[in-house]
Amino acid sequence: MNGHSRWARTYGAPPWHLLVLALCFLVAGYAATRVVEVGIWRGFLVWLVGAVVLHDLVLFPLYSAADLAARSAAARTRRRRTTARRRPRPAGRRPAPVNYLRVPAAFSLLLLVVWSPLILRGAEPNYRAAVGLSTLPYLHRWILVTLVLFAVSALLHVLRRLDVGRAGH
Repeated sequence: MNGHSRWARTYGAPPWHLLVLALCFLVAGYAATRVVEVGIWRGFLVWLVGAVVLHDLVLFPLYSAADLAARSAAARTRRRRTTARRRPRPAGRRPAPVNYLRVPAAFSLLLLVVWSPLILRGAEPNYRAAVGLSTLPYLHRWILVTLVLFAVSALLHVLRRLDVGRAGH
């Protein structure tokens, strides 16, 4: 038994995994020292705990339920379509429609979470004092980016379905 297989069996992952994990802890430790040094550790801790609680107790159940509803609707549509037609399915693999909703929704929500103080105008006084501009354009831009994400995803879905249909004939 060589050292590498013993390491993998004992640790459960290759040695580089431990190195990357140690580097992540070093970066997190450095960030924590900077937060404490600047004196904003209480606000940071409140934000971190709030984000974890908000995600785990509110957001995760919501987007899990939305994903389940989208997958159920897609399955119902597939069942309806299979019983309605008698011809064999094309040879190509059909794309799962729910994936064309998941990706733009995830990116849109990520943008909303990251930029929420500006999008929801919660940082208006501070932003106006710092740069002299309004936060109103952030809402419009987020809506526009979200529309573009869903439009591109819908276009890709249509193109993929056309390609699968063409490959089946």
